[in-house]
Amino acid sequence: MRQDTGSEQPGALPPSEQPGALPPTEQRNPRSRNLDELSSLGVLQLLNAENGAAVAAVDAVLPQLADVVDLAAERMRRGGTVHYFGAGTSGRLGVLDASELGPTFNLEPGRVVGHIAGGPEALQDAVENAEDSVADGRRAAAGLGPDDVAIGLAASGSTPYVGGALKAAQDAGAYTVLVSSNPQAPLSRWADTHLALDTGPEVVTGSTRLKAGTAQKLVLNGFSTALMVALGRTWENLMVSVVATNAKLRERTVRILCETVGVDDAAARELLERTRGDLKAAIVTSLAGVSSAEASALLEQHAGSVRDAIRAAAPESRPHRREPGS
Repeated sequence: MRQDTGSEQPGALPPSEQPGALPPTEQRNPRSRNLDELSSLGVLQLLNAENGAAVAAVDAVLPQLADVVDLAAERMRRGGTVHYFGAGTSGRLGVLDASELGPTFNLEPGRVVGHIAGGPEALQDAVENAEDSVADGRRAAAGLGPDDVAIGLAASGSTPYVGGALKAAQDAGAYTVLVSSNPQAPLSRWADTHLALDTGPEVVTGSTRLKAGTAQKLVLNGFSTALMVALGRTWENLMVSVVATNAKLRERTVRILCETVGVDDAAARELLERTRGDLKAAIVTSLAGVSSAEASALLEQHAGSVRDAIRAAAPESRPHRREPGS
């Protein structure tokens, strides 16, 4: 682990960490040199073909990513949190992924948090020099501890803000992960795991909102979804933790309940009314044959896992659907 020397300037990486060669994301792509001569269809076809590299790059790191999911799940069960740190496109993708876990999986605020260089203003507008501040990265990671996970998102692998966050997190004992598109990323020294995505040069040179950003989005979607599954926020492949905040989602909970326990529409609505709209409690009430209060207690005892709650209520049986009318 690198030690502070006191000579670090807030506007750039220390000289010892400056990359000696251009990272892949800054190199020119020979396949797109005639980009401005192509038709619109030709541009789209080239972009789509190049996106295949993003999928292949993610596939190559899935075993590493699975280890990160399992480690993060273990720490979150102990009360730990997950934090994404990024600038520009990377920061926006991190904030987006974190913000969608509440409505999709009913994840409590503060459990998975996205941090972007420059703060909320940077979500829509570029904030001058925000990504160059090591000190801001350190401040964003202040308060992390041994049960937490810090994930740095930096396509080039050299963003100072992300470096500041990862080093502060590592110094505090948090588990650190770097997601980059640079196998030689300078910031990897501060990452316990480096997910190096081999996406290569962009179609538009340096525009990491393209392949590198697509690969980051796939990693984040995969990580957070697998994490929520590991934490019992789904049952089978159903979104049973969804927060029904509008009419569309309320109708979805009714459909899920009908599908899950094999009741008709009217019975599903009556059951949801008894559980005050709590879809998980409704499923456990029906499949385990317990009261709504008992269902809620079982879910509380088993960290919200429908499967574990049902097994605890009737350990000799496996969860199963009822046929409609039975």
